[in-house]
Amino acid sequence: MKHMKILLSMMLAVGLMVNVNGIAQAKSQDISIDGDHGKLAATLQTPDGKDEYPLVIIMHGFTANKEGELLKYLADDLEKYGIASLRFDFNGHGQSEGRFQDMTVPNEIEDAKCVYAYASRLPEVKNISLAGHSQGGVVASMTAGILGTEKVKSIALMAPAAVLREDALRGMIFDKHYDAQNPPATIDIMGGLKLGADYVKTAQTLPIYETASQYQGPAFMIHGTGDTIVPYTYSLRYQRIYFNGELKLVPGEDHMFSHDTKGAAQAVADYFHRQLK
Repeated sequence: MKHMKILLSMMLAVGLMVNVNGIAQAKSQDISIDGDHGKLAATLQTPDGKDEYPLVIIMHGFTANKEGELLKYLADDLEKYGIASLRFDFNGHGQSEGRFQDMTVPNEIEDAKCVYAYASRLPEVKNISLAGHSQGGVVASMTAGILGTEKVKSIALMAPAAVLREDALRGMIFDKHYDAQNPPATIDIMGGLKLGADYVKTAQTLPIYETASQYQGPAFMIHGTGDTIVPYTYSLRYQRIYFNGELKLVPGEDHMFSHDTKGAAQAVADYFHRQLK
């Protein structure tokens, strides 16, 4: 009996449950993936009773992490549809290695490509889709463009922050202003975080839509009309570049989908379910 309790504790520690027939059930596993600036903390969540399944890589936004409510709700909703998910912290965020001030959109794209490579080696995964919120939406769209339509099954962009290029050219981040032509080595933003000059310099010439348009598979955008951080017009432009694009505007919703976070996550999960079933 003592040995059985120890065994059950070990199984629960990694989120693995086994039923009486020995069939693997829902599993949530913390893993580490080699990224562009060190190890990336990630969570792999897989559905129960399946030998193979589609997988969605989920990307968080600027200063956020993989434990955000929107992303966790999405992972849970996908699991209910028999779809696996892999959400991770970009370099300098959450539990991943690297310094926040060294983070740039291009090296986040490299992180995303590393995570994609990891997911593509999992024997149970039959296809891979990408999802991202805010800056993670920009990274997801550009990564899909770089990888190509053959490698990415579908994408979902949640309030994609394509405004970041214009903000960098204007010399502003949140409520902070700086010399866009000669940005300082670091910019204090919030919570003691410092944004590096390389972030600004690379953002100013970032070919967001040009790169994103190289992907022409199924694409879904969801955006709140009350978003004051990233106006919904940026999702309208995404819709125009995708031949197979679908846009859902949520009246009055903000950038974080804080009025109905579960509803936003469900809308994205429903879209993936339609595309991947």
